[in-house]
Amino acid sequence: MCGIVGVAGRSPVNQLIYDSLLLLQHRGQDAAGISTSHDQFFNMHKAHGLVRDVFRTRNMRSLPGNSGLGQVRYPTAGSSDSVDEAQPFYVNAPFGITFVHNGNLTNWRELREALFRVDRRHINTNSDSEVLLNVFAHEVQLASSGGSLDDDAIFKAVSSVHRRAKGAYAVIAQIANYGMVAFRDPYGIRPLCLGSVETEQGTEWMVASESVALTGCGFSLVRDIEPGEAIFIDLDGRLSSRQCATDPVLTPCVFEYVYFARPDSVMDGVSIYDARLNMGEYLADNVAKSLRLGDIDVVMPIPDSSRPSAMQLAAKLNLGYREGFIKNRYVGRTFIMPGQAVRKKSVRQKLSAIDMEFRGKNVLLVDDSIVRGTTSREIVDMARAAGANKVYFASAAPAVRFPNVYGIDMPTQAELIAYGRDTAQVSREIGADGLVYQELADLEQSIRDRNAAMAQFESSCFNGHYVTGDIDAAYLEQLSLTRGVRAAAGEMSTSSSPE
Repeated sequence: MCGIVGVAGRSPVNQLIYDSLLLLQHRGQDAAGISTSHDQFFNMHKAHGLVRDVFRTRNMRSLPGNSGLGQVRYPTAGSSDSVDEAQPFYVNAPFGITFVHNGNLTNWRELREALFRVDRRHINTNSDSEVLLNVFAHEVQLASSGGSLDDDAIFKAVSSVHRRAKGAYAVIAQIANYGMVAFRDPYGIRPLCLGSVETEQGTEWMVASESVALTGCGFSLVRDIEPGEAIFIDLDGRLSSRQCATDPVLTPCVFEYVYFARPDSVMDGVSIYDARLNMGEYLADNVAKSLRLGDIDVVMPIPDSSRPSAMQLAAKLNLGYREGFIKNRYVGRTFIMPGQAVRKKSVRQKLSAIDMEFRGKNVLLVDDSIVRGTTSREIVDMARAAGANKVYFASAAPAVRFPNVYGIDMPTQAELIAYGRDTAQVSREIGADGLVYQELADLEQSIRDRNAAMAQFESSCFNGHYVTGDIDAAYLEQLSLTRGVRAAAGEMSTSSSPE
């Protein structure tokens, strides 16, 4: 999962992109990068680390220009060790293109081979994003017929990308001396939205992964980029758009609403905060059916993404709501941590329990999801150590039993705590006195209640249905083997799953 942004402005954009990346920092803490365009030259700086650490004053001064791109990265393919795989990426032909990508291609190995054998392009990293950039660059070259570019040629190139690439991708690219392009895969698995602001010099445009990056920088949310759609903003700030896919259908990743997105964002017409309140409503019904409410003294959230669900659950069931865990905001999210040992240690660094809120009470803990179970087990242990009499656990998401291949670097099935276990067995594994999962139909309905036009969702980690139609047992086995090789080589990805 990554956060991307592009700004087509009327004045220097380096600070604006920096500020927007701070607002998207939750989407990736492995690396950050910014590229700008000025006087026919691209300027770029990227490195490992948080936005605030990657960019110093001298770096910002080296990024002049009125348009540019930015990304915060958490890697899903390739090695996290090489700064060469941080974004933005750049190719010098045709025209010169900078490029940022959020998502994951499922056929990137086949594409990389075809780029070498047929398109005669060399890929210098193991990043699927570099593959996608070169596919786009090749199609731009074909569409322009070796001459100049226009809107039709750019949209034709995006249409060709849709035919060749499979998987999830939200992309923003800047073409030297022409303008900025943004497009989304035909399923709209990964989010991308458009904003604008009127200045004395004219309209400025921003494209970003989440609306909070727009509104937090003074832009107004115009709309989401549609699945399969491409937009083009020329050097004069004129915007054009076109549907470039044959059969687009909105199928957003349900985990964006459960965990990844900020609660103050709006995605595809749905307030993340409202969706999480709804999740609490539906989860409350399941808790009432599965547990004796008289045995529960208090409801507590695992901060932060589960807080709205926990509040709504407590209110609906007329149970007390308390904050029993305090979060240290200077420790990164555990899904970023490089490997199980570091992840386990980070839980107690990240959370501390208020003993008086637990002592002698039967507590219902509410979290957004349970993946490996490492965090959940540690938290249950912390609650007991703080004096809780009984500890029940509720998950605002269903049991995670399948890997995600569309941009969330979840574990292989064998590493998932719910794989091969029923609810009672998972409850015992995490040490809880009882466990309640959200039903998948209820989770999807909690989002659909806020936008009735959402007919379907990308929910593969819960139901094993991969919407792109190219994922089978052999693919998942290869994914498992690849992760095993990386772990054995001590190259464990810094992008672990949410818990």
